[in-house]
Amino acid sequence: MTADSIFCLRKQSGDPGKTMCRVTRHGLIAAIAFIVCVVAAAEGESSPEWVGAWAASSVPMAVSANQSSTDMTYRNIVRIGLDGNTVRVQLTNEFGATSLHVEDAHIAMSGTEGAIQRGTEHALTFNGSSAVSIPAGGIVVSDPVPMQTSAGEDLAVSIYLPAQPLAIKTCHSESFAKNYMAPGNSATATSFESAKTVEPWCFLKSVDVRGNRNAFAIVAFGDSITDGAGSTKNANHRWPDYLSRRLQANKKMANAAVLNEGIVGNRLLREGFGPSAISRFDRDILAQSGVKYLIVLEGINDISQLKNPKTPDDIISVSDLIFGLTQLITRAHQHGIKVYGATLTPYKGSRNFSIVGEQMRQAVNRWIRTSGAFDGVIDFDKTTRDAQNPARLFPAYDCGDHLHPSDAGYKAMADSIDFRFFR
Repeated sequence: MTADSIFCLRKQSGDPGKTMCRVTRHGLIAAIAFIVCVVAAAEGESSPEWVGAWAASSVPMAVSANQSSTDMTYRNIVRIGLDGNTVRVQLTNEFGATSLHVEDAHIAMSGTEGAIQRGTEHALTFNGSSAVSIPAGGIVVSDPVPMQTSAGEDLAVSIYLPAQPLAIKTCHSESFAKNYMAPGNSATATSFESAKTVEPWCFLKSVDVRGNRNAFAIVAFGDSITDGAGSTKNANHRWPDYLSRRLQANKKMANAAVLNEGIVGNRLLREGFGPSAISRFDRDILAQSGVKYLIVLEGINDISQLKNPKTPDDIISVSDLIFGLTQLITRAHQHGIKVYGATLTPYKGSRNFSIVGEQMRQAVNRWIRTSGAFDGVIDFDKTTRDAQNPARLFPAYDCGDHLHPSDAGYKAMADSIDFRFFR
């Protein structure tokens, strides 16, 4: 709109503080166009975007010769962390050596023992097709599905694989929950009576939702302590689960989802059970939808290798760990993600404890607390340690192996996180 489109004249009589404006015809058109553009921009900025409501990290799982993994339906049961009115899923073949053919896939509200709630089932399509071929090393995203979801609900994502060669499955091996496999195409079956109970989530990377204008995701990035080892199975008692429930119970924070990207045995710098934190960072953090915050709890498995190193690569230093953590911070900051460093929890009494390892853990924790490299610090060490013996977990917070917390320990970890980090 030009400067001479609107003429404002001070009134010659009456209140001298008032002005009278005369708008030209061209100025009126320009003014209307300007207002329309401003309103459209404002609506665009507030329109709901995709945000991760559930996710899991993947590892390769070999398929033995006497194991049948095709002509099989995998029903993954996942608990989502956001309300929404539209969903989409990501299917994965990250570790496959050949293309993976998916013939049919469906999403529904979960019932009990693998069943789905009648009338809630929706077909998943990929560019309008019910079938999709996922390239080796690839991930595919489904078309949007109109579906009402609520935080804390369990969804069932059923994936049918027809008969095909398959040497490696891409799965999250330790879900600490029940999932199901059934022969043939059972993707739409309401009950799953012939199914076999299995623990891994397979071929499913994430579930995104849309419909919450202010929603965002927090990624919990770590090893077995984040994954939930030692917690009660089928109870969703991992520390990210407890954090999610705390957020949902707070009206001001109910728009936050927690994505658990922990892997049992994961290491920061080296390959462990699955890829290192460094190598999986892009696909497990940056590729997730709506991520604004990252909590990093990594390094205890690198340290524990010092007791019985198997290769020269297992010998790492404090400087190595600090370098690895700094790399994660730098890469997250490049994408506008705030990063909170969690101190490493005690592990004295566990089978891989060593004096050298404990000295290293203490040194890394000092750096996390004092370096200023992170956007904030979450002191899980302080929360979970025994005040009388700080190298050990507090007895009530120990699941029994002196490394992994109990349900009470995981809850204490979640309760220690300050919500001001996410505002």
